[in-house]
Amino acid sequence: MDVQTFLGGIPAVSVRNETGSSQIILVCEHASNYVPDHLSNLGLPDAKLAEHIAWDPGAVEVAGILSDLLDAPLVHANVSRLVLDINRRPDHPGSIVTLSETTVIPGNEGLSAAERSIRCEAIYNPFHSRLEQVLATRQFSNPWVLSIHSYTPVYKGLNRPWHVGILHDADVRLSAQLIEALKRDRNLVVGDNQPYAPSDGVYHTVERHTKPFERLGAMIEIRNDLIADRAGQVDWAHRLHNILAGMRKT
Repeated sequence: MDVQTFLGGIPAVSVRNETGSSQIILVCEHASNYVPDHLSNLGLPDAKLAEHIAWDPGAVEVAGILSDLLDAPLVHANVSRLVLDINRRPDHPGSIVTLSETTVIPGNEGLSAAERSIRCEAIYNPFHSRLEQVLATRQFSNPWVLSIHSYTPVYKGLNRPWHVGILHDADVRLSAQLIEALKRDRNLVVGDNQPYAPSDGVYHTVERHTKPFERLGAMIEIRNDLIADRAGQVDWAHRLHNILAGMRKT
């Protein structure tokens, strides 16, 4: 199997509204649960590929609606993170997992260096190259990178109280505004680097495409039971649009 045929004709990345006028670039790394046919579901039943271990349910729908509301480009992946997680460095242990939460991933066990390299060349490199291209052609000198994710209400038996979390590194120019605006809704429990944090290795895409260029960036994590249907997705997209439309541009 070579790089050209690995994905079975499916592009690794798609761009929605590429010429949108917004300063914001939206990213959705875990938009898809697609696994190429030749990988035989990585040895998993179909039901497992519908779960959060394979993708972020609801995230790309929120991102798509938000893209239209903001007139912002959206760069999103078309392959399951179980094949390769583009939001991890290729040498990170979480790039290709053999255990996700409590589920063994048989199709990822015992991969050779050559097999791992093919996945990287077919999925990771095209995604990040395309995102770099979109960012490089923006009319703004300082485009914002905003990554949209979702997470489960319960993780390994522990309840997660947050409705939404904002992830950031030491640069809080964007995240502080988002957290402050979200907290104005007294009905929301807002996580600051919760339920994940960059120390968990989940901040790779934003860091790669912002820090070297001094761009603003942040991740938005929405609890997936809140965006499980169209009504929830529309509600959260409009909520985020209202916040982002009123924020200070730099």
